[in-house]
Amino acid sequence: MSDSATAPWLTGLFAPVPDEIDAYDLPVEGTLPPELTGRYFRNGPNPELGGASAHWFIGDGMVHGVRLREGRAEWYRNRWVRTTRFTEGASLRREDGTVDRAAVSANTHVIAHADRIMALVESGFPHELTPELDTVGPRDFGGRLTTAMTAHPKRDPRTGELLFFGYGFAPPYLTYHRLSAAGELVESRVVEVGGPTMMHDFAITEHYVVWLDLPVVFDRNLLGGMPYRWDSDYPARLGVMPRAGGAVRWFDIDPCYVFHVGNAYEDTDGKIVLDAVRYAPEDFTAIWSGIGGDGAAGSAGASRLHRWVLDIATGRAVETQCDDRDVEFPTHDEQRTGLPSRYLYAVGDSSIVKYDVGQGSATSHELGSGFAPGEAVFVPASDAGGEDEGWLLTITSDRGGHGSELLILDAGDLSRTASVRLPRRVPAGFHGSWIAD
Repeated sequence: MSDSATAPWLTGLFAPVPDEIDAYDLPVEGTLPPELTGRYFRNGPNPELGGASAHWFIGDGMVHGVRLREGRAEWYRNRWVRTTRFTEGASLRREDGTVDRAAVSANTHVIAHADRIMALVESGFPHELTPELDTVGPRDFGGRLTTAMTAHPKRDPRTGELLFFGYGFAPPYLTYHRLSAAGELVESRVVEVGGPTMMHDFAITEHYVVWLDLPVVFDRNLLGGMPYRWDSDYPARLGVMPRAGGAVRWFDIDPCYVFHVGNAYEDTDGKIVLDAVRYAPEDFTAIWSGIGGDGAAGSAGASRLHRWVLDIATGRAVETQCDDRDVEFPTHDEQRTGLPSRYLYAVGDSSIVKYDVGQGSATSHELGSGFAPGEAVFVPASDAGGEDEGWLLTITSDRGGHGSELLILDAGDLSRTASVRLPRRVPAGFHGSWIAD
């Protein structure tokens, strides 16, 4: 294991910033679309300087925000999410053996639902934030949430419901939850899986939930860091569960791991189509050691966009690799979550990639080897007639440590629309959201 001062997830693009700042009237290059009136928030690990961090995934959460309004970049600010883990050093596992789901890093995602902004991490409760990024506190939806909450919930664009799950290292290993459009927890359902699998993401369609029951499992011998490892004896399978209730139909697939799903939908033949970024066993092992061991963080391991077609009638799963480039953080127009969609967006080492999964083609916006992109969030134009009419928002950083910017691309042709120069370098992080006014 690397020394805490030289760990790869604490240096270079990943190095934490030392404090919280505010800056106003940010410089803009190009023209910000007036429709982009709202806030772009992005979450990621930022352990306090001098603090221990045994793995990139477990550093204290910090949300970076940029406020846009009518063609101006009004402010930037960054704030740690003030969980009890951050403020008091509280532990997820209490001395009596019970779990404190408020003692988490809250470092993975930030979303808005039912007039609440929530910072998420899959090990515990969401933490509510104000529009100015102050921490309100943990939320368990009136005491009804008794498991952790995934950092990757899915909003059904037809009903406005937020579907999510919690996984754990003790039974029940997996629990499905459903929040109403008004933010009430209205359903919780235990789902039987083979053991304490690390399920980072999932997918929904109009009528189904798609589970990823894959061979990365909890190992108590690894407590102190990320207590999960590859298990060659744990079967890899995808599960299709009716949202209305009923048994899960499981599909065996080749061993692999998936951190992030692009989208899923039901095709005209009733088959389930799932697009996601896949790691082969050897590639997962390489990336896992890189982000939690002695390698360069995120430097090893092939991650390719794949498609699985699940035939409910025959029980057969067909897997196809869609591209040969390494990508991560797939996104799409969230107005089409769970519905047929033509375009996905992802990030490569120094590029933003646009996939036309309908045509089987891809184009990219190249940043140059000196720059690193973050997840690209799609924001549709208000009068969009086509699926890719809108913009992509991503925080990009200079690999030399000279700074970061909020880059806005035209999602149609990936041309540069505008950029907002940020007052400081933003460490490489995870996921974010556009929250319109």
